[in-house]
Amino acid sequence: MNGRPPRRPSAYGAAGVDIDAQERALGGIKELVRSTATPGVLSELGSFGGLFRPALAGYREPVLVSSADGVGTKLVVARMARDYSTVGRDLVNHCVNDILVQGAKPLFFLDYVGAGVLEEEVMVQLVGGVAAGCRENGCALLGGETAEMPGFYQPHDYELVGFIVGVVDRPLLVDGSRVTAGDQLIGLPSAGLHTNGYSLARRALFEIAGLDLDSRLEGDPRTLREVLLTPHLSYLGALAPVLADPGLHALAHVTGGGLTDNLPRVLPRGLSARIERGSWRVPLEFLAIQRWAEVADHEMYRVFNMGIGMVAVVAPDASERLLEKIAAAGVGAVAIIGSVATGCEPVVYA
Repeated sequence: MNGRPPRRPSAYGAAGVDIDAQERALGGIKELVRSTATPGVLSELGSFGGLFRPALAGYREPVLVSSADGVGTKLVVARMARDYSTVGRDLVNHCVNDILVQGAKPLFFLDYVGAGVLEEEVMVQLVGGVAAGCRENGCALLGGETAEMPGFYQPHDYELVGFIVGVVDRPLLVDGSRVTAGDQLIGLPSAGLHTNGYSLARRALFEIAGLDLDSRLEGDPRTLREVLLTPHLSYLGALAPVLADPGLHALAHVTGGGLTDNLPRVLPRGLSARIERGSWRVPLEFLAIQRWAEVADHEMYRVFNMGIGMVAVVAPDASERLLEKIAAAGVGAVAIIGSVATGCEPVVYA
């Protein structure tokens, strides 16, 4: 017989992996990736490895700072809402903050998307959010990985993980070594839950309270869809102007573990953070979660950020100056939330 043999059904497709769908999805995100390119990018999406040449002029001792993180079960809320457009921004901002606390500014970013069954529209939303976050923070989305893993992830399950690399001049590293008793704690407000505590939040609001994504908390005009999908804030713009200030002694990104576990990470041994709980307004969503799930105060402050997304530890004679500079960035209601003292307890709430 002449002509081509009949095309057989894909054996890999029958096993649950659609290579063609992956190729179509990648085609849809190439422009998103290109939109994040910075002058250091030397490669195109599709290379085995991303190439980046950092501009190091002006650095005396450049130090690379890297971090990796995910967005946790916030993805469950995105799945409930069928809206994955914001969680990519969450991911980038979270990772940017994690290296920012050591004084580093981002250079490039890599992402990993895992799925049970790859949906092209969802893939574009996820990577579109990552690309938006990269553009807003001035870093390049240099590459990533997409894995369709049926039997490991279930249909409509997605995993989103990010990897970031930034740079700081070694003399300007912010490592907490200069923190002393008497230093002041400047709290920068969060935009809500950010990317932590969603398992407890979903249990409290949906399982116990019986609310849904279109419900509104008393006193809050937003729907729970809006509340729970509000992106994690990046503090790069607010803190970049003060990173070289000698009055800045440490920074703590308030993520999983809350103030209770994150502040001690930047305090020298023998020092304690004294937190004045009435010095800022706790957002309504945290109060609702605590009420519905009957969560003790000490656990709330260890699970959630409680409205404080970043803490700057500053010299007392620099606190007013730095407070004004940070507030000028328009991040919201910045306030002195406590101080550093000697003590055995890492964090004490008053």
